[in-house]
Amino acid sequence: MLYLLAEYMGFEGIFNLIRYQTFRAGATLMTALMIGLFIGPRFIAMLRVRQGKGQPIRADGPASHQAKVGTPTMGGLMILIALFLALMLWMDLRNPFVWACLAVTAGFGFIGFLDDYDKVTKNSHRGVPGKVRLLMEFVVAGIAAYVIVSQINTSLYVPFVSDRAIPLGPFYYVFAAIVMVGAGNAVNLTDGLDGLATMPVIVAAGAFAIISYLVGRADYSEYLGIPHVPGAGELAIVCTAIMGAGLAFLWFNAPPAAVFMGDTGSLALGGALGAIAVASHHEVVLAIVGGLFVFEALSVIIQVFWFKRTGKRVFRMAPIHHHFEQLGWSESKVVIRFWIVSIILALIGLATLKLR
Repeated sequence: MLYLLAEYMGFEGIFNLIRYQTFRAGATLMTALMIGLFIGPRFIAMLRVRQGKGQPIRADGPASHQAKVGTPTMGGLMILIALFLALMLWMDLRNPFVWACLAVTAGFGFIGFLDDYDKVTKNSHRGVPGKVRLLMEFVVAGIAAYVIVSQINTSLYVPFVSDRAIPLGPFYYVFAAIVMVGAGNAVNLTDGLDGLATMPVIVAAGAFAIISYLVGRADYSEYLGIPHVPGAGELAIVCTAIMGAGLAFLWFNAPPAAVFMGDTGSLALGGALGAIAVASHHEVVLAIVGGLFVFEALSVIIQVFWFKRTGKRVFRMAPIHHHFEQLGWSESKVVIRFWIVSIILALIGLATLKLR
């Protein structure tokens, strides 16, 4: 909104600042942060009143988690409100990439909300059946993939290699949808401890804020040997909105959490990262930057696959963060060490921009 106003004013005087994506990215981060901190206490109080018993805690989970009974969920709504309000204020409303990413964020957030609502009302941790949820996610991701791919080519770019791409043709639409759905569910699986998923999402969003900005600049992308995507620089503003809203949520989600993100937040944020990765043509780099999420998802896949074949478990409990809890690590130790891993992986992902 402010960008269109500044453009109407000819970017004169102080409005000239709004011309620059870097300024709007920083302003969006601070706006989302302030909104999140402002609405947080009232929002959490409202969730407590409406949910009563809060998010159901699995009886077969770690014993320490039983102390969390009564903690409200759906805190992801708080993130989405702060994120969307900040973006409506600072983004270029004509950018198709931003709208596609917001469609995935809102669509996945709604699916997650339905899942959380089902869990709370039925006092069960099962929620919406997995197949139904996946079908809805692929519908949303498919629509977003069509919008994004209509603005870019259908090639898969490989990190550490300059000016090389794998042409996927029509299959790229399917691949793009898989990236979004996979990212959403990987973040969802990671969200099992207080603050565990929030900070890695913030770190990944920070990395992709840099990547999106560079990809959107013809001069920088040519110098670095990375694909240039006109208009992708606006995605840096989406990334900083995620960072600001995420930091505000972390203020209340830090151990012991006053509120849980729930599927509402984790699916939405993961889907957003997937959409940003597709739009910036850095899907493979997302697997590096978000390697923690990949590891969490793989631990579940390996556990289920091996148990069905042999009746034995590879890990004491999946996702992998529960395995370390069962080994005797405290929750805070698991969370902080996983945060460190996410930062290291983000730095490795950013290194791919130059190591070509």
